[in-house]
Amino acid sequence: MRLVEGTVAVGDVDAFVAELDRIASETDATIQAFDARYVVSDRHLARAVELADRAIERGENVARDRAVEILLYAAGRRQITDALELGVSTGENRVVILIDGGDEDAAAAAVRTRVLDETARTLGDYDADLVEAYYDVGRDELAVVDGDLESLVLERVALLVVEK
Repeated sequence: MRLVEGTVAVGDVDAFVAELDRIASETDATIQAFDARYVVSDRHLARAVELADRAIERGENVARDRAVEILLYAAGRRQITDALELGVSTGENRVVILIDGGDEDAAAAAVRTRVLDETARTLGDYDADLVEAYYDVGRDELAVVDGDLESLVLERVALLVVEK
């Protein structure tokens, strides 16, 4: 798994996704873009890949597309429309783009040159209030658990398996 971070101004979300799809096809890689404000760590996305692959292997996947299945797990949601909040939107975006499988080096290079406006460190620079609201993590819960927000998000991602 490779993560490419940066910023991008998205004028048309469909055109942005289509370009990622072209790069994925050219490199035989799975590519999914995430709004960096929701991604708490590289472990967050690695766990989503692991659980999505397990669901696919077991024939328990919700989405036909592996990239979308990874998005569902990263979001901790079964509904694609709900999970899309973690994706890019029109306007300026700080993004983390996940690349897995295929020619990851070529895919990462293509993403950097053809998609991103600028490469910049975005991973781990999440919006705690936004993450807490999206994953339904309350301040009381944070105060009593032996962990941090990242641990609770990883738990939410893992719980998607149970919610079937």
